[in-house]
Amino acid sequence: MSGAALPLAICLMGPTASGKTDLAIQLSKVLPVDIISVDSALIYKGMDIGTAKPSAEELALAPHRLINIVEPSESYSVACFYNDALREMREITARGRIPLLVGGTMMYFKVLRDGIASMPSADPVVRQEINALAELHGWPHIHRLLAEVDPASAERIKPTDPQRLQRALEVYRVSGKTLSEHWAIQNASSNEKEREETGKGGKDVYTDSGNGLPSVPFRLLNFAISPSERSVLHDRIAQRFGLMLNQGFQEEVEGFYNREDIDISMSSMRCVGYRQMWEYLAGSLSYEEMREKGIIATRQLAKRQLTWLRGWEDIEWLETGKAINLDTVLNFYKKAASQ
Repeated sequence: MSGAALPLAICLMGPTASGKTDLAIQLSKVLPVDIISVDSALIYKGMDIGTAKPSAEELALAPHRLINIVEPSESYSVACFYNDALREMREITARGRIPLLVGGTMMYFKVLRDGIASMPSADPVVRQEINALAELHGWPHIHRLLAEVDPASAERIKPTDPQRLQRALEVYRVSGKTLSEHWAIQNASSNEKEREETGKGGKDVYTDSGNGLPSVPFRLLNFAISPSERSVLHDRIAQRFGLMLNQGFQEEVEGFYNREDIDISMSSMRCVGYRQMWEYLAGSLSYEEMREKGIIATRQLAKRQLTWLRGWEDIEWLETGKAINLDTVLNFYKKAASQ
């Protein structure tokens, strides 16, 4: 099927607190779109305040798919998102409507655009050995072991990221080849242009099954929304974090803190804001330290998101709060739909 014959999907990306939800709701009033959330925090049930999840009123106006789909105690991989998002995109298109993918988890957008690399299948024995070493010596020790055999992956993956550390070392021990070598082989065989490694995990995506996944069969119209001035975005982040605290963010995290099936090592509690509030509840931070570190962590997240976006090809930039944004998206969509 030629690119022009593929169905269209609109991607609305941007850093946290940039106004993506507001613009998505505006679009839903003028285009037959169904919104799919592309956010690794909004998937969790009960994590509402700290993730700035759309309100009940907003969801009534514009329902979002892939929100509130897993418990905070459960794991959810990039491959899970790919499969869930593709299912929803196909269902939306089958009803004659347009998928509108909205969020700031750039790895999720990347896997829709590029697919997932094929990697060796998970080996329970090797995985158990790595976990035992981590339990005995800590994950920084696993990071050092990885650095000895795969320095490139060790540079990308933080010592505090047990899931990727485990898988990267497992891939090497199972296959004798590093993640970087597997990617080089795949890129050579597919004759793709080598992409710059930014250190954000862009090349360590894989499925435990060992089977790769292709890019989605859609024409993706890419838009990014953000204030042009960094100070404006920083102010919006600080204001939103303060609003979260006033709305009961502490009580929300206390609910998870008191659950026996949840701890700070889980992906859900590593989300920005939640980790800092957890440390405050544990007595490691004062309230003011928690607030300051939460804002700083959110700003750092926004910086990483913008770094991804600046390297994105075929993207149209929108200015936060500008009235012209809606017309810009509509005009680009109409032009693409006519081709």
